[in-house]
Amino acid sequence: MTVLITGASGFIGRRLIQPGDRALVRRPAGLPNELIGDLLDPACLARACEGVKTVFHCAGLAEASRGSDAAAHWRSNYEGTRNLVNAAGEAGVRRFVFFSSVKAMAEPDERCVDEDWPGEPETPYGQSKRAGEEAVLEAGARYGMHVVNLRLAMVYGRGSRGNLWKMAQAIRKGWFPGLPETGNRRSLVHVQDVVEAARLAAQRAEANGRAYIIADPRPYSTHEIEAALRGLLGVPARWRVPAGALRMAARLHPRLGEIVRRLTGSACYSPARIERELGWRARVGLEEGLREMLGAAG
Repeated sequence: MTVLITGASGFIGRRLIQPGDRALVRRPAGLPNELIGDLLDPACLARACEGVKTVFHCAGLAEASRGSDAAAHWRSNYEGTRNLVNAAGEAGVRRFVFFSSVKAMAEPDERCVDEDWPGEPETPYGQSKRAGEEAVLEAGARYGMHVVNLRLAMVYGRGSRGNLWKMAQAIRKGWFPGLPETGNRRSLVHVQDVVEAARLAAQRAEANGRAYIIADPRPYSTHEIEAALRGLLGVPARWRVPAGALRMAARLHPRLGEIVRRLTGSACYSPARIERELGWRARVGLEEGLREMLGAAG
């Protein structure tokens, strides 16, 4: 066994794992070559890294994890990553790929930004991911290990239960309103493109020490995403909320304001660096990716 995948039972990890890979999971998942362990247990991590040449580190606490707080994000996404990358270095692992997030960067507002966008992440989740990235780079320099940080945009696909899946369920049940076209831009990426980017980054010497945004080169407005979902589900909008009504709702209540911001705001990230340096480019378009997520017939 030469490959270790953490979080192998998760959405991305299950797509990434191949026959013969070692799977590190917190709870039994019935995977071949499964090892039960915790990122906060250095002895377990040392055993997991024995004989391994490449680590794909997918495990961590998601941004929207229920009941999580800043301390939980820090323990999982920073301390756990630091423990693992140090165990990998001590064990002689040659390649380490960390699945980070675009939230490890400062918020882009209405710009479409790249990895050099200045500023610090605002949320506990983003701060913990950024600290994890720094731990990976430090260990890479200390142990002479090939390390890469992948900053993922919103990832979707079959098996996801993220925001696009939730929107699809709300549309299917008939209570998601039609949204106006606000011209906002949101980056996303299909899980299969993430897997291909990770494997490429592990193999290419040019990727060592780099951070890469992983995203579809074309951002989409929330209206475009909603329209694509409605077309695949066969559920037309019965009514459409005027843009002015959304702005008024945002002023009336902070909670409504946050919902409106998420629906109409931008979160645009450019994958130009990895396209230029490694020749990677997302291949799964929005409609194809949503069709796969929904399991819709072609």
